[in-house]
Amino acid sequence: MNDLIISPKTKVLQLIEAYPQLEDVLIEYAPAFKKLKNPVLRKTVARIATLQQAAAVGNVKVENLINHLRKEVGQDLYSGTSSTEYTTQKPDWFDEALIKLKFNAKKMLATGEQPVHQVISDLDTMGKDEIYKLIAPFLPAPLIDKATSLKIRHWVEKINDEEFNVYFYKG
Repeated sequence: MNDLIISPKTKVLQLIEAYPQLEDVLIEYAPAFKKLKNPVLRKTVARIATLQQAAAVGNVKVENLINHLRKEVGQDLYSGTSSTEYTTQKPDWFDEALIKLKFNAKKMLATGEQPVHQVISDLDTMGKDEIYKLIAPFLPAPLIDKATSLKIRHWVEKINDEEFNVYFYKG
């Protein structure tokens, strides 16, 4: 019997290790999750991303995702709600001229490295009213959540399914 209770805070890798059959269920539920098949992303992102963050990446409601997964393994339905929202409308503070640093995380992720420390370190060096541009192959929900906890605002610009620009602003 498995003791893992599926919740928004459950890590994606933890879920897949506890319930291997849910990997295909996740991918079927939100095609964006097919990236879990990539061993590098599985080792890096899936290890730190929660289901709440994965729901944001997959553009699905976390409550619906949790209940879908729970139903598959015979757990009671989840009745909690989630308030994680990512800014997707261009904010008033955005000005291309304020971009002081740019970082493309694609190469780092491709080698199995996690860009969180690099980006947070870069953000620490930024001054007031400066913007940091992050280019990523998917919505970096854990990174956005970390920056938000540090009172750094963000704007997510989805270019396509394989490229996201995230602008961080220290106002």
